Amino acid sequence: MPNGAEIIERAINDFQRVQAHMQNARKENAAETYAGLKNDYISLKALLTSLGVNLTEIDRIKE
Repeated sequence: MPNGAEIIERAINDFQRVQAHMQNARKENAAETYAGLKNDYISLKALLTSLGVNLTEIDRIKE
């Protein structure tokens, strides 16, 4: 069973990965891909916020 720090670390890594893919999708004008990734972005952002993670420094999309 992962502890709280491991859960936060995994969520941060996932959040950063999704943001990178969102930026690539935006550059490539892949609207459907971007929209799908945005759903993951919103879910991860909500999770991290509920865990008390300050997203100021790591949120590059800011939506």
